[in-house]
Amino acid sequence: MRYTKKLGGSVLIMMAVLVGFSIFSFARAQDAGAAAKVVDPGVIKFAFLAAAIATGLSALAGGIAVAFVGAAAVGAISEKPELAGKTLIFVGLAEGIAIYGLIIAIMILGKV
Repeated sequence: MRYTKKLGGSVLIMMAVLVGFSIFSFARAQDAGAAAKVVDPGVIKFAFLAAAIATGLSALAGGIAVAFVGAAAVGAISEKPELAGKTLIFVGLAEGIAIYGLIIAIMILGKV
């Protein structure tokens, strides 16, 4: 069981890094097209840093939340199988944390 949790956390961290790089490359591609808009490079640097932190920490928090909620959901389903639908809702809410961070990162990069 411990190996599965560690593997799941590693996969979530790798996904967060990949999402961060994809946001970075997407933002750079948009920045190349918008040559008329001049923004201070220091502001852009901190905007990318803020977007990466928002995405990374929310993915990490989402992974931790899914680990705890998922374990509790499996335990509840093993005792009462009719709770399967209700527990999936809680697992989905825990996964939503990562999506909120991604939305904030997109909003931050949209302002640059």
